[in-house]
Amino acid sequence: MANKFILASGSKARVEMLRGAGFKFDVIPADIDEDAIKDIFSGNKFEDLAHNLSLEKAKAISRENKDFYVVGSDQLLIFNNQVLSKAKNLDSAREKLKHLRGQEHRLTSAVSVVKNEKEIWSSVDCADLTMNDFSDDFLDQYLERAGEILTSCVGSYALESIGIQLFSKIKGDYFTILGMPLLPLSNFLQKEGFGL
Repeated sequence: MANKFILASGSKARVEMLRGAGFKFDVIPADIDEDAIKDIFSGNKFEDLAHNLSLEKAKAISRENKDFYVVGSDQLLIFNNQVLSKAKNLDSAREKLKHLRGQEHRLTSAVSVVKNEKEIWSSVDCADLTMNDFSDDFLDQYLERAGEILTSCVGSYALESIGIQLFSKIKGDYFTILGMPLLPLSNFLQKEGFGL
């Protein structure tokens, strides 16, 4: 049986990505103050912010789990040079999607691996997505069909299901869009003995 590591995220998409890739791991979601980290962030290098968030999540779980590899991950949505947060409810998801329709935005996903509170590896990747200029009626139908899952996605869309109908163009890695640069992480984990 392969060794286990810890995923410091409760994200359904990240759990499914890693399980689908055949890895064995435990899930312990990190509880960090993301807003505090974002508040002290200065400049516009959003890749650094995403990396810092993923690193702090991994470190938080590593403190209580010595000698374990801990994987932390985070994703940012950048629109008009600002970071947009997850929608708190379907009404705020509707407003977010109205702002994004017909426009391009960027998803920046980061992953960090920590052992004994020290970072041993990380990766950051970006994808650019352009939404269709859909009607309010289409948006209402989409929100009704997609439901509450939209509050757990940073962009208020589930690209792996009907959310794909919102987009006209996508440039970037599919796994990065789902929330984690899986391919480089998979390669690292295999080298560390967590693969088949």
